[in-house]
Amino acid sequence: MNMRVRKLIGTVMMLVFIITYALFAMAVAEGRITEAPKLVQTLAYIVLGLIWIIPMMPLVRWMAKPDKHS
Repeated sequence: MNMRVRKLIGTVMMLVFIITYALFAMAVAEGRITEAPKLVQTLAYIVLGLIWIIPMMPLVRWMAKPDKHS
C-alpha cells in the first residue's frame, strides 16, 4: 500500500475517531464533571482534551511510513 492510500485511509479513520471521541467526551463532561469541584473540572477537561492523542499516535506513524520500493 503506498503512502497516498495510507494517508487517505488514515484521515478517514481519524475523522471518525475524533467525532466519536468528541461525542463521548461531551457526554462525560455534561454528566459527571459538572458537580465536581472547579479544580477537578479543570483537570478533567485537560485530560479529556488531550487523551485522544494517545490512540492516534500509531495511526499517524502508520500513515507516515515510507513506501517500500520494490
